[in-house]
Amino acid sequence: MSNFDTIIESDKPVLIDFFATWCGPCKMLGPILKEVKDNLGDRVSILKIDVDKNQQIASKYQVRGVPTMILFQNGKQLWRQSGVLTKEQIIQTIVEKSNK
Repeated sequence: MSNFDTIIESDKPVLIDFFATWCGPCKMLGPILKEVKDNLGDRVSILKIDVDKNQQIASKYQVRGVPTMILFQNGKQLWRQSGVLTKEQIIQTIVEKSNK
């Protein structure tokens, strides 16, 4: 995850999904995020980060519960939400919050 800062500096929106393998809601969110990616294609990057394997990044962004999604663009945090949302809610948020 040494390139994390480079990834979130992108001018393309980057949705980070902080998850844990033992988390039931996280497992529900996985297929939803795949549908979001299929729908938006190259207009967004989606990255999953296991909080147990990447505690330093989770701590830096004060991720206290999983799943937590954070939307970045040009290194700035545009939006943050814990819990599971629908595909439509996530797509709407990405489109509204980013300039893409």
